[in-house]
Amino acid sequence: MTVSTLPTASVSTTRWLAVGSLVGLIVLGLAWELWLAPLRPGGSWLALKVLPLVVPLAGLLKNRMYTYRWVSLMVWLYFTEGVVRAWSDTNGVGQVLALIQVLLCLALFTACAWHVRLRLRNAAEARKLEGATP
Repeated sequence: MTVSTLPTASVSTTRWLAVGSLVGLIVLGLAWELWLAPLRPGGSWLALKVLPLVVPLAGLLKNRMYTYRWVSLMVWLYFTEGVVRAWSDTNGVGQVLALIQVLLCLALFTACAWHVRLRLRNAAEARKLEGATP
């Protein structure tokens, strides 16, 4: 008996939630620093902060477990930036954008952590099934 290697619906859902929230963070970071509330008119060099977010996108799309693990740690840098800017920005637009960033970070972390947990549990069940069949 061969154990199916197709992802379950939960694994697929967490994968797309992770990819969606990561893309959301990239788009938000660019829009924020270039158009919506830049520190200087015409855009800001802070838009470069999204470059590290582009790196794991391919790994998430290829469903690489290692990428999910390190992204769940890296996202806390962006979470911290969002929290600091939400409570320190003087304009309302910057605070709203910062709170959106915080929410996207929480969604990304939750999706990555849950994805890893589900895949490890599915792998353990598959090993158990393979060991039980003659």
